[in-house]
Amino acid sequence: MKVTLQEALLAALRSLRGHPLRSTLTMLGMIFGVAAVIAMLSIGAGAQRQAVETIARLGAHNVLVRARSLTGNELAEARKRSPGVAPRDAEAIRDAVPGVRAMAARIDVRPYQVSAAGTTTTATAHGVSPEIAQITDLRVREGRFFDLFDERRHAQVCVIGPGVRRDLFGWEQALGRDLKVNDLWLEVVGVLDVPEGAAESFQGVSLGTPSRAILMPLSTAQRKLDRDPTASILDEIVVHLDPSIAPGRAAPAIAALVGRLHGGANDWELVVPEALLEASQRTQRLFTLVMGCIAGISLLVGGIGIMNIMLATVLERTREIGIRRAVGARARDIRLQFLLEAFLISGSGGVAGVVVGMLVAKLIALSAGWPTVVTAVSIVLSTAVAVGVGLASGYYPASRAAYLDPIAALRYE
Repeated sequence: MKVTLQEALLAALRSLRGHPLRSTLTMLGMIFGVAAVIAMLSIGAGAQRQAVETIARLGAHNVLVRARSLTGNELAEARKRSPGVAPRDAEAIRDAVPGVRAMAARIDVRPYQVSAAGTTTTATAHGVSPEIAQITDLRVREGRFFDLFDERRHAQVCVIGPGVRRDLFGWEQALGRDLKVNDLWLEVVGVLDVPEGAAESFQGVSLGTPSRAILMPLSTAQRKLDRDPTASILDEIVVHLDPSIAPGRAAPAIAALVGRLHGGANDWELVVPEALLEASQRTQRLFTLVMGCIAGISLLVGGIGIMNIMLATVLERTREIGIRRAVGARARDIRLQFLLEAFLISGSGGVAGVVVGMLVAKLIALSAGWPTVVTAVSIVLSTAVAVGVGLASGYYPASRAAYLDPIAALRYE
């Protein structure tokens, strides 16, 4: 008597419905395992996306020459040899390093007062070259970024982060309004498009706080705001390279050149965003591997649970198997029915685990503030592994049921 797939499926469903509590408890191992896989992979994918977005703020094809923070004797010794990071460094890099497409500079201003219309706030203030908007991921949500004309005439204009805009102007129009940094009045010509939760550091490298930043033309900051005379002339030079030139290859040449210009003074440092991203990806791969192993153990435990229940089911239904064999069911029909039961348990557990995993990922993002991204790959992978583990765990009990001696099975009590 040939058993169709539909008949075997219906028989498997009837068997599972006959023991709902046992079936549910058996599914729990798969649910927890798949949920763990989804949650762990979503954390990894979220961290990876955040790393890429963070590096975009620095520029993947950029190399940064930054002034080191020095104090006391260390600063005094360094200034005997070097004025710090300076325009001459930028000129030398442009002339000597092949593949340099653009450059930008930045100086930091220490604002002791930021105010507008009687309201004060805390913020960071920077003088930057207009080119900074093109070679880093600085986008303007409202208005415009200042240009070369503003730079040449030392215009008292600025672009502010959304946090500064909210504190000083609320939800009112910010463009065209004036704010005061120390004793300098600036007209707001643009508002940055920056997420509020943007990271302030990456791999130990400071990124600043763009949401609470005030950017003004470099020449304006240099001419109209006071700076510590012992400070480096520039705080940062951004070297933008042609995409055909790997930043990792250009970095040694830039380091050697700047080192000679500074007479060996340790008052600067080189930051290669591409190298930071690679280091982050290596760490992330290790994290994903470890978390994947932990989640895999949960799936393995779930598979063991399925095998245990299926073996008990075979023993419990030995007489039923004998009757079915006696009326003409083939060994392959018996095996198919038990495999379908294992498939239904693992498949249902996998689907439920995906839902639970997505809820856990959302909860982690809301409670801990960690970015999580549930990808289609993680859903398909975890579900496929769950079903595979379920079928592998159910194969031995199904084969054992299929090859029971019909006569011995009929005599079983």
